Amino acid sequence: MATPGGQGGGALSTRGGARRMKWALELTLGNARGRGDRQSNQGDVMYPIGYSDKPVPDTSIQESDKNLVEKRCWDVALGPLKQIPMNLFIMYMSGNTISIFPIMMVCMMAWRPIQALMSMSATFKLLENSNQQWLQGLVYSVGNLLGSALAIYKCQSMGLLPTHSSDWLAFIEPPMRMEIMGGGMVL
Repeated sequence: MATPGGQGGGALSTRGGARRMKWALELTLGNARGRGDRQSNQGDVMYPIGYSDKPVPDTSIQESDKNLVEKRCWDVALGPLKQIPMNLFIMYMSGNTISIFPIMMVCMMAWRPIQALMSMSATFKLLENSNQQWLQGLVYSVGNLLGSALAIYKCQSMGLLPTHSSDWLAFIEPPMRMEIMGGGMVL
């Protein structure tokens, strides 16, 4: 049987002489389905589909689970140590030549740990809820110091640190001449 619009498919139902598709909703107040969760106690107000009178459970209690807090604090503390293998790979790939790419990599490797060490108070506020706050803070500090040490080592291997005596020649007094030798007569 075809529908009036010329489209096949949907089951038709008759109710009170009107033809409806099976997926049609009746939104009048005299709904014969009698769902109590959609109607208020007065019976004259219809709630939208999907509305529930039940209170929403409080999920903030689940966040205070101690195991999750400890795990999150350890993730924060171990973050700098997890960056060290990637920094080693970047050091290897950038090489020891002095050009713009290795210089940018060294500056980035040196700046991130210094910036993290300068914002230690904000990190300690994140670790306040943990039982092992001082150990986690120590691990965080050691990780950042290792990152800084890697950056300093890379600078030294590139020759950017003044570690040789030839780097300080500008500050050395020239030697005094002990003897002056002159030439003979020219004929």
